[in-house]
Amino acid sequence: MSAVLLGIYDVFKKISLKENAVIPVLTFSILISAGLFLIPLVASTYAPESMQAIRFYVPKVNLETHLYILLKSFIVLGSWISAYFGMKNIPITIYSPIRATQPVWTVIGAFFIFSERLTPMQTIGVVITITFFYLFSLAGLKEGISWKKNKWIWLIVLATLLGSASGLYDKHLMHEFDRVAVQVYSTLYQAIIMLIVLFTLWYPNRKSTTPFQWRWSIIGISLFLMIADYVYYWSLSSEGSLISIVSTIRRSGAVVPFLFGALFLKEKNLKMKGVLLCGILVGVILLTFGAMRG
Repeated sequence: MSAVLLGIYDVFKKISLKENAVIPVLTFSILISAGLFLIPLVASTYAPESMQAIRFYVPKVNLETHLYILLKSFIVLGSWISAYFGMKNIPITIYSPIRATQPVWTVIGAFFIFSERLTPMQTIGVVITITFFYLFSLAGLKEGISWKKNKWIWLIVLATLLGSASGLYDKHLMHEFDRVAVQVYSTLYQAIIMLIVLFTLWYPNRKSTTPFQWRWSIIGISLFLMIADYVYYWSLSSEGSLISIVSTIRRSGAVVPFLFGALFLKEKNLKMKGVLLCGILVGVILLTFGAMRG
């Protein structure tokens, strides 16, 4: 469910960012989410039993927990800002396969940080994914996109690496703190941080950059991400869940925006990109089965 919802979220993101200012789009989408999350936050104080019954109770947390969540907010925003700028300037059929490689970097990070050992099948999955990732970089040359010189590509790569770091951090947070508290408070912190960014970096220079246009698709960004993250955290907090499996399934949602780009945006070289995307997905599927068998 999270994978499909995340794919739809990417579609709304692409629609919202077309010829639009990145920082306001991101800020307003987060503000909408934060505003909606204030409802369960307040309700948890006055009607805790009702909120517990619907699995949306937000417990009070101490200062140390708030600091852990604040760190997550900075990591996530770093990933989002990079991804938003990259997506605006790169075809979505190139963006999606790059983002689909995120589980590979998560597994590699788990290998070094948590000393998790790769099974033979996982090793094959990593090799296949990285190979097709490299082939995808060569395919971009057919559209005049050089990975060495294109800063937007590198922003998407940075977003993917930060997303992997966030996933590894989520593994720790979900086993130490309440999942709903993490989602609600991190969103509120993101809203505060983005308001500061909006008024200090974008607003003073707004006349010399791409103008901002309000679009209803921005609400779609908020709603689909909120629900996608809610079920993602629910899955990750379940006993016996593995970040390598959860992250891999979640990123398979890259197929949704890829199909959107193919069917509605009529982007180029779709057959070749489709083959390379399938290669990447085969690699991440092997990661999943390798983790299950391990």
